[in-house]
Amino acid sequence: MSNAIEVEHLVIARGKRRVLHDLTCTVPSGSVTGLLGPSGSGKTTFMRAVVGVQKVVSGTVTVLGHPAGAKPLRSQVGYLTQAPSVYADLTVRENARYFAALYGLSAKEADAAVSDVGLSEAKGQLVGQLSGGQHARASLACAIVGRPRLLVLDEPTVGQDPVLRNELWQRFHAMAKAGSTLLVSSHVMDEAGRCDRLLLIREGLLIADATPAAVRERAGTDDLDTAFLRLVQAQETEQEKVA
Repeated sequence: MSNAIEVEHLVIARGKRRVLHDLTCTVPSGSVTGLLGPSGSGKTTFMRAVVGVQKVVSGTVTVLGHPAGAKPLRSQVGYLTQAPSVYADLTVRENARYFAALYGLSAKEADAAVSDVGLSEAKGQLVGQLSGGQHARASLACAIVGRPRLLVLDEPTVGQDPVLRNELWQRFHAMAKAGSTLLVSSHVMDEAGRCDRLLLIREGLLIADATPAAVRERAGTDDLDTAFLRLVQAQETEQEKVA
């Protein structure tokens, strides 16, 4: 399968306000694809549509060959939300082992997931007593323990120190190399260069669907922050011409 995710003419609204405007894009299998854009641009809404928990107005979202949210995908898609999704009254290790058991996996595999996110030293601590960054990593451990074919991560590196951010990105690429597909959102443009491919969105509009190198070339700059700004300006100019 060449694409893990295929989105065609996706429109999503909240009340009378459109959040996503006619998005068409793909996420290649075995890639780390970054979903980049400012806060409020529609990134989380897009990810909810991929996972299959977001009501859509029109368009289609196909995930691993099935409609988003289809029953066969439940054991194949991992989703890390911005809000921690683990049990505060269990330890890090107990949380990971609980989620591992749901997939029929062993305690050893759960402990490996805890180690992969850098929480081995805190494995015996209650999640409710962790720092914000540790809490997010505990959630990530539970999301990756089932070895999903598709892993959807909503701003997984927020609040992490630079060393751990680098380690997490290395882990993401190792998972992709092993066959998983990752869709990772961020509002920090310096993370764009760590991705194999980029989906850049602003105000619910798709600005670019390309590799970081192609985005740089199209914008005529090596700086991805500047590239994003130039692409936004170019789009605004086109909209003014149409209007």
